Amino acid sequence: MNFNPLHDRVLVKRVDQEAKTSGGIIIPDTAQEKPMEGEVIAVGAGVRDDQGKLQKLDVTVGDRVLFGKWSGTEIKLDGQDLMIMKESDILGILTGKSAIKPAAKTAPKSAPKSAPKKK
Repeated sequence: MNFNPLHDRVLVKRVDQEAKTSGGIIIPDTAQEKPMEGEVIAVGAGVRDDQGKLQKLDVTVGDRVLFGKWSGTEIKLDGQDLMIMKESDILGILTGKSAIKPAAKTAPKSAPKSAPKKK
C-alpha cells in the first residue's frame, strides 16, 4: 500500500537497537526502551508560508533521524510498525554509518590517589 504524508508530516520506521550491552549481557525485549532513531520512509510536499509559497522539508526519504521519545503517532501499515510525525518533532539528521547509542550509566569517579612523597 502506498502512503503519502500530507504537508510537513514524515513517515518514519524505527531502527532496532542492539539487544546486547557492551559487556555481552542480552537485554530482553520487555526491558528495552523504544528506539529514538528511525529511517524516513516518506515525506510530505511541505508547508505553505504566509505568502503561499511551498516550503520544502529538510528531511528526505532514506535519511536517518533522531526524534523525541514521545514524538509522533504510531500506526501499523502493511504489517509494519511505523510512525507519522511532523518535521518539527525530528531533532536532527544522523550522518555516517554508526548509530547513536544510549548513554551508559557510570559510577562516579573517585579522586585520584596521590603518589607517595619522596624524601
